[in-house]
Amino acid sequence: MASSPFLRLPGAVDAASIPGTTAEAGVPAHYGNPLGEQRALAEGRAIVDLSDRAVLTITGPDRLSWLNSLTSQALTRLQPGESSETLLLDVTGRVEHAVRLIEDGETLWLLVDRPEAEGLLSWLDRMRFMLRVELADRSDDLATIGTLGDPPLPIAAPNGVPLIWHDPWRAVAVGGHQYAQGEHPGAGWTWSERIVPRDALESIVARVESRELVVAGASAADALRIAAWRPRFSTEVDERTIPHELDWLRSAVHLDKGCYRGQETVAKVHNLGHPPRRLVMLHLDGSEGAHPVRGAAVSLGEKEVGTVTSTALHYELGPIALAVVKRSTAPDETLTVDADGTLVAAAQEVVVPPGAGAEAQIPHLPRLGAVTRRPRA
Repeated sequence: MASSPFLRLPGAVDAASIPGTTAEAGVPAHYGNPLGEQRALAEGRAIVDLSDRAVLTITGPDRLSWLNSLTSQALTRLQPGESSETLLLDVTGRVEHAVRLIEDGETLWLLVDRPEAEGLLSWLDRMRFMLRVELADRSDDLATIGTLGDPPLPIAAPNGVPLIWHDPWRAVAVGGHQYAQGEHPGAGWTWSERIVPRDALESIVARVESRELVVAGASAADALRIAAWRPRFSTEVDERTIPHELDWLRSAVHLDKGCYRGQETVAKVHNLGHPPRRLVMLHLDGSEGAHPVRGAAVSLGEKEVGTVTSTALHYELGPIALAVVKRSTAPDETLTVDADGTLVAAAQEVVVPPGAGAEAQIPHLPRLGAVTRRPRA
């Protein structure tokens, strides 16, 4: 795909040139003032170039019922203009794809990170069978712009409905469940992704140059996402991830819908078990001047207990990170993160508590055949 025109703006730094960044390569990570860009984005004044991401479509009268049967979210009643999020799981309940959805009455629009697109489209194509659905990749003619506000943009609306995906992370979706306890930072997360004609990017950049629009880099969006505890497929997910570990039942899983691949694991862990790992937000000690990157080891004493998945320097919170740690890791313990040989102290902020799961609260039954002895008088 051609280089983004946003990279021609003054101060633009390609995310590809920053080792260990969690921002997307091929778009600006920042424009020379990362903390100022975060503030502008948080205040709803800035837009973020996400034009390297993919836009896929499903058309045909069976599109909603078909995708509903394959993935974790209930989609059959999705109305024109509504947004949703769903997960494609393997047979053991591990996350294979995360998909952001917009329905416009005639087409279901799928927004995914670029590395996911080819594999997801190929798998879906194999699952069509005799159903009335058609798949397409529209990434060459449509692009994505992210924002926490409502800037004036040329939103694509091929079927009369503006293609704006509103992130459902702001509240627990119908049929979902939240493991996080207390006040949730996601309540103020007004993130949306707006689909614009790709040939309109040049005119949008011109409006930035004339100061009609304000820009922020992808790293600014990532910092605010981390502070909202918002998981992302390309950063928080590995080959072992199940939705419960990231509190993803909050926005992407409907616990009362019909069968789909991986549902047995979702139900069993939620009702009877506990996820083996849990998401935490880490507040990092910045006094050493060392900042860990994605993939850094998280330890408790001499024992490695997890891995950093996303990091950022937040304009208010300072250095922060998301990490996935073992469920047994005590929430009140101070951890250490390896920043290229320097051990950085990290205080935990619990996202998924160690007791997450076992919601059915079935009482423990004595083992079959066990003998109950009465105490002697």
